[in-house]
Amino acid sequence: MSKTTAEPHIHPTAIIEEGAQLAEGVSVGAYAYIGAEVKLGAGTVIAHHATIEGYTQMGRDNQVFPYAYIGAKTHDLKFKGGNPGLKIGDRNVFREYTNVHLATNDEEFTVVGNDNVILAYSHIAHDCIIGDRLVMSSHSALGGHVVVGDHVVVGWGVGVHQFCRLGAHVMVGACSKVVQDVPPYMIVDGNPGEVRTINKVGLERRGFTADQIELIRGMYRLFYRQGLNRSQALEQLRAHEKVTDPLVAAMLEFTARSDRGFS
Repeated sequence: MSKTTAEPHIHPTAIIEEGAQLAEGVSVGAYAYIGAEVKLGAGTVIAHHATIEGYTQMGRDNQVFPYAYIGAKTHDLKFKGGNPGLKIGDRNVFREYTNVHLATNDEEFTVVGNDNVILAYSHIAHDCIIGDRLVMSSHSALGGHVVVGDHVVVGWGVGVHQFCRLGAHVMVGACSKVVQDVPPYMIVDGNPGEVRTINKVGLERRGFTADQIELIRGMYRLFYRQGLNRSQALEQLRAHEKVTDPLVAAMLEFTARSDRGFS
C-alpha cells in the first residue's frame, strides 16, 4: 500500500460502507472494513484486515495496522443506545490487534490526540481522554474514563483502573496496576502502583532545564519524602516562592481535581 496525493487507494477486497468519508491519499488494504459513519483524514493508511467502524472521526496521516479494531462499541453495561463516538487526531499509530472503543453516552466521545503510538494488543476503553505523544507498550489497558496527559509512557502489561488520571510526563513501569491518579512528572511502578521518583530521563529528553528538574524534584520530596499528609503538602506548595511557575501551577491544578486520590 502506498499513499497518494489524489484519490484514495482502496484494495478491491476492502469493504467501504456507503456514507464513509475518505479524504485524499487515504489507503485501505485488503479485507479491511470501513463503517458507514467513519471519516478518515488525508494520508491515513488502513492496513489489511483492520476494522474502523462506529461514529469515528480520524485526522490525517494516521496508521492502522492489521487486525486493529478502532471504533468498537463500549464495554460499559450502562450503554443505552444513541450515537456515541470516537475522535482521533493526526499522526497516530495503532499497531496490530489494538482496539479503541467508542464513548458510552449519546453524542459523547472517546478522544485520542496527536502523535500517539499504541503498541500491539493494547486497549483504550470507552470515554478515555488521551493527550499527545503517548507511548503505550504492548498488552496494556486503560479502563473507562481514564485521562492521560501529554508525553506519557506506559510500560508493557500495565493496567490502569477506570477514572484514573496520568499527569503529563508520567512514566508507568511495566506490569504495574494503577488504581489512583499519578501526578505530573513522576515514575509510578508496582502492584498497586506507587510513585518511586521523578521521571528525570523523560524530562531531560523533553528539554526541561536543570533548574526545572530541580523544582520538580523539590515537589516530589514535598509530597513523598517529608512525612507530610496530602493536605499539609498542598498547603506548603501553595506557599512556595515559585507558586506562579507553570510547573507548580500544573501540579496544584492536577491534585485539586483528584477524585481518586493519588499514588
